[in-house]
Amino acid sequence: METTTSDRSSRRARLLELATLFLRLGSTAFGGPAAHIAMMEEEVVRRRRWMTREAFLDLLAATHLIPGPNSTEMAIHIGRLRAGAPGLVVAGACFIVPAMLMVMGIGWAYVEYRSLPQVEGLLYGIKPVIVAVVTQALAGLARSAARSLQLGAIGLAALLATFLGVDELLVLLVAGLVSLAWRQGTSLTTRGRAALPWLPFGAATASVAVVGAGAASVPFSAGTLFLFFLKVGSVLFGSGYVLLAFLRADLVERWGWLTGKQLLDAIAVGQLTPGPVFTTATFIGYVLGGPQSALLATLGIFLPAFVFVALSAPLIPRLRRSPSAGAFLDGVVVASLALMAAVSWNLARDAIVDGATGLIAFVSLLALLRFRLNSAWLVLAGGAIGVFRWLLVGPGA
Repeated sequence: METTTSDRSSRRARLLELATLFLRLGSTAFGGPAAHIAMMEEEVVRRRRWMTREAFLDLLAATHLIPGPNSTEMAIHIGRLRAGAPGLVVAGACFIVPAMLMVMGIGWAYVEYRSLPQVEGLLYGIKPVIVAVVTQALAGLARSAARSLQLGAIGLAALLATFLGVDELLVLLVAGLVSLAWRQGTSLTTRGRAALPWLPFGAATASVAVVGAGAASVPFSAGTLFLFFLKVGSVLFGSGYVLLAFLRADLVERWGWLTGKQLLDAIAVGQLTPGPVFTTATFIGYVLGGPQSALLATLGIFLPAFVFVALSAPLIPRLRRSPSAGAFLDGVVVASLALMAAVSWNLARDAIVDGATGLIAFVSLLALLRFRLNSAWLVLAGGAIGVFRWLLVGPGA
């Protein structure tokens, strides 16, 4: 009986740990998936040592091979490894809920005043900090992922392909196949059949663009909204720009539920608030039908991520134990980091706009590397600097 009680106490402690960590990350993790993943790596690999960097990279690669929001799926994976099925739910929910509540508040203000709150001052100081956080994480992860010249070359090729606009899923798949061929000394042609298991995902993704073409406008209902976002969460690969295309096809052009401006405002809210970018769905739900529709839209778009992680997580150790599958996974890992690096480059161009933001980024990186300062404190400090500047010089300065 003592062992059972001790086990329960240990699990409760781990669940509380997960809840505390991911509630904080969900409240402070600005900057999109690349930044979220960098902050998670800092917390669970370097600070808490819950897993090795190699295990973290395997999870990161796995999130890129299933539909849904990568950083949320990372949170769910971490929760499952730390505390089983209850941890899976707790970590994912705690990462989503703070952002959802913030977005619902913004949605209320938007419905009442028909405009978005001013956040430019806050983001002026936060964005350069996020650049430093992601840079530090990428440097550490790349050292673990590119364990050979071959893997380093695959990563650089994947980065170039990403900048040239090649589809993200194709980059991951080809990188995995090249790594596999390199490891086994076989041609890509003989290994091409390894791509077959992923064809259903490609077909499902393509179907979203085709479905309902030319269909007439339909009246809004909360049930249809839930099913729509459930479909999006089940098939969506890629960035926020891909999400924009999916939403525009149905909500603006097919059904006429939103105007183009409302959709752009929804995407902006998802990008500007901390936590998962997919809380764009929360904002759309609130604008269309109030708090109940906001909750249904949020549940619809995030529910598939929990299911996909629960189904795919047991396969990751088996993949790593197989030499062939492990080689494929190595290629996907370095390609995943290439995708993260490309996103981070665009973030840096947007964030470092003058000498002050450059200095904030440099000091933040120095604090992370030299003093191991928690990134959450740096985010708060950057936000405070941005707000102070905004009060002094005014908006748009």
